[in-house]
Amino acid sequence: MRQRPDGLRVRPAGPADVPALMALRAEAERWLGSRGTDQWSDPVTGARALAAWRRSVDEGRVWVVEDESGAILATVGRALADRDFWTEADRPETAFHLCKLIVARAAAGRHLGARVVDWAARLAAWEGRDWVRVDTWRTNAGLHAYYERLGFTHVRTESPAHRRSGWLAQRPVGLLSHPDEPLTPGSARHGPTGWR
Repeated sequence: MRQRPDGLRVRPAGPADVPALMALRAEAERWLGSRGTDQWSDPVTGARALAAWRRSVDEGRVWVVEDESGAILATVGRALADRDFWTEADRPETAFHLCKLIVARAAAGRHLGARVVDWAARLAAWEGRDWVRVDTWRTNAGLHAYYERLGFTHVRTESPAHRRSGWLAQRPVGLLSHPDEPLTPGSARHGPTGWR
């Protein structure tokens, strides 16, 4: 497998990355609003989500993709299996639950989101899991179509009254969108693909 010579690498996020991650999130909120989706627009749920994201950084469940200069171009997290959506019958332990995949607008058009999903799939396979799963905002049809283009299959939609997410989809770990363009690990101490 050849390495894509674009200098992008993935590494675990740390507390020092939080300001850059918040800026990435704010940029994504503005972009989503300009595209007519209400995703992340609720200030109450947004505040809770941001607090949870900071905890995820502290727990080692968030990664960043940076270029050779150290600029953060994308981020992704691993969620705990959300019991509002995934049940015991879904065998949540068999999946990497992907969350907070955000790509900087400056990196748009480079298939970076797809490559990050592939990275998560490789991690999931290395851990012996079968699936990469997402739960997305129920009203964001554009995002649903994006994940379907990446090979995700819609499982079902859950609509708990206190949540705005609930469109559930999964993809087998062996299905890669860009198998010849893996992201490079940022540090050898984090294992073969930059995870802890």
